[in-house]
Amino acid sequence: MKFLIDECLSPRLTKLAHAEGYGESSHVVWLNRAGLKDWELKTIILEWDWTFVTKNSEDFRGSPERPGAKGQYAGVDLHAGLFCLNGPPGMDLDMQIELFEQALEELKPEPDLVNQVLEITMGDAELYIRRYHLPPIEK
Repeated sequence: MKFLIDECLSPRLTKLAHAEGYGESSHVVWLNRAGLKDWELKTIILEWDWTFVTKNSEDFRGSPERPGAKGQYAGVDLHAGLFCLNGPPGMDLDMQIELFEQALEELKPEPDLVNQVLEITMGDAELYIRRYHLPPIEK
């Protein structure tokens, strides 16, 4: 698994991923892709098989009530996974690191994130973790 960290998040998360054994991980800025529109970035994410890490969750997975109904991952049949780090507006570096570390911990027992979203949300002094399939598995 290799992570691509969105430009809205610190490059320090990429260094943390490297330290945790995800040596092929990178940052949007390091790939000279800063400023791309989300749909342009999606093409790179899918083409290069990145697990994308963003705080712009709604832009990529759609609304939390109906993930996949809209957003960049709507209609995507196969992807390497999506990490959504959800915090307050202006989330500082310490919170970014805390949420990303928690997401990495959540991967340890079940590291396969293909066609899944892992959301780590900071609520009122409490972390909420949600993992689900996108696209949803049809019953």
